[in-house]
Amino acid sequence: VVSNIERVKKLSTELLNLYPDKFNVDFQHNKKTIGEIAEVRSKELRNQIAGYIASYINKQTKEQNKNIEEIVDDTS
Repeated sequence: VVSNIERVKKLSTELLNLYPDKFNVDFQHNKKTIGEIAEVRSKELRNQIAGYIASYINKQTKEQNKNIEEIVDDTS
C-alpha cells in the first residue's frame, strides 16, 4: 500500500519533470497551475502537491544559492 506522502512525492516529481518551468516557490501559483494541467479530483491532494512542489523548489533554490556563495568565497 502506497502512503499518501509517497503518492504526493511521486505525483509532484512527475509534474515537475513534465512541466519544470510552470512551477515556482509560490503555493497559490502552483495550486492554480496544477488545476490547469492536471485533473486532481481531491482539493486536499492538489494542495498537498502544490505545497510539496513549492517546498521542493524553495529547498533547491537555497542549495543553489549556498553553492554559489561557496564558489564566490573560494575565488575571493
